Amino acid sequence: MGSRPAKKNYAREVVIEADELWSFIGSKRQVWWVWVALDARTRQVVGMAVGDRDQFTAECLWDALPRRYRNRAVVATDLLPVYRAVVPPGQHAPAGKEAGLTAHVERFFGTLRQRCARFVRKTLSFSRKMENHVGALWYFVREYNLCRA
Repeated sequence: MGSRPAKKNYAREVVIEADELWSFIGSKRQVWWVWVALDARTRQVVGMAVGDRDQFTAECLWDALPRRYRNRAVVATDLLPVYRAVVPPGQHAPAGKEAGLTAHVERFFGTLRQRCARFVRKTLSFSRKMENHVGALWYFVREYNLCRA
């Protein structure tokens, strides 16, 4: 019988869950990605970036994190390769969706899509300008974080 690798216990460490969500700006042909970093313990959004699904935007998300998170947090992500290039190897915990390491940030995206019409997948309520899209996102994130304080 083969042995399975032991699942690392992150209970005593600061853990951030990072993931990305697609949305539209201007038209359904213009896909933009919202990158979010969520503190797994407090469930608060601690960093955010909007852009393409590439290494530059991943770096923007990493730079958006407060220094205390960048210096010591374990970052749980999906298997998107750009995370490996941005997050230091000792702090990176990549796993597939079935592992559940990004379950809280996925739940946040569900809440965002439920409460903010411009982020629904099939909608007539999309942002015409990037500034309006990001403004609505920041407004939602601030209200969301206040509920978790």
